[in-house]
Amino acid sequence: MAAPAIVSRRWRVPRVDRSAIVRWPADFGARYTIFVDTEEEFDWSAPFSREGHGVTALKALPEAHRRLSALGAALTFFVDYPVARDSGARDIFHDLRARDARVAIGAQLHPWVNPPFDEPLSRAASFAGNLPTELIEAKLVRLNEAIAAAFGVRPIAFRAGRYGIAPEMFALLARHGYRLDSSVRPGFDYRAEGGPDFTAAAAGAWREAGLIELPLSTVFTGVFRGAPAGLYARLGAIPRARGVFARTRLLSRVPLTPEGVPVEEALEAIAIALGEGVSLLNFAFHSPSLAPGNTPYVRDVSDLARFWHWWDVVLAELARRGVRSASLAEILDAAG
Repeated sequence: MAAPAIVSRRWRVPRVDRSAIVRWPADFGARYTIFVDTEEEFDWSAPFSREGHGVTALKALPEAHRRLSALGAALTFFVDYPVARDSGARDIFHDLRARDARVAIGAQLHPWVNPPFDEPLSRAASFAGNLPTELIEAKLVRLNEAIAAAFGVRPIAFRAGRYGIAPEMFALLARHGYRLDSSVRPGFDYRAEGGPDFTAAAAGAWREAGLIELPLSTVFTGVFRGAPAGLYARLGAIPRARGVFARTRLLSRVPLTPEGVPVEEALEAIAIALGEGVSLLNFAFHSPSLAPGNTPYVRDVSDLARFWHWWDVVLAELARRGVRSASLAEILDAAG
């Protein structure tokens, strides 16, 4: 009997109640963190597949850690099931953790490669939040077990692959020992692909069902950056409107990642965020981008050189501004 089709929920994250917002201690200061989506390589333009995925880019992790940690960064790696099951990954992370106590291992759920496989392959099913709750939990248990067996740790930080979080998943994660989620991407709307809508999501951290939600950092720049959050979404319905607004410096959406974001835009976004009193900047990238040819962002060695130039410039600017790195443990301690 075929598994029932998965239907998109298109969940819209509501505005956060002010009482739920995390108030960072005064001595926390302005900080940044880097969360790495540590995952298998796959063709981002092809249909989803359960097989044929490599993890060769993991070989670049030690050098990436060396470069970033030398600049003061603490890294949290959101490891998914194919990575946790790879024997080479076990050796790599054993060495990283032995050299750097600030390295943390979290979990990332890619439903299409994480058993049990009780759902059909589809775009909607690639967002975990569209799956039945009991299936999400079954996949989460298998992921937790794989990470514990490989690395000797129980993950306490989580990211849903493709940012496919759903409201009941917060309490589910808390029941399984998680303390922090970082699946929300403010300013982005994935409903057209079958995912959630984060247009109204808060940019800062908040408390949700026993967890700390630490969204990926997105900063709006330009003359209209203070406009209601829906403005950028409405521009998406008008052909080329977002490009025109960006080129004329009226409104741009800038996620804090080297993937697809020019360094000049990132620097402007950082200046605006810090000027507005943001306490914690949450940077991210995908581990396959560490080797050319795996993602649309790093297609060749020139792209890889730009990737590393981005980090050199951005981390130097953060240091100049006195913005220090925060490890996962430091973030949780400060959040209380």
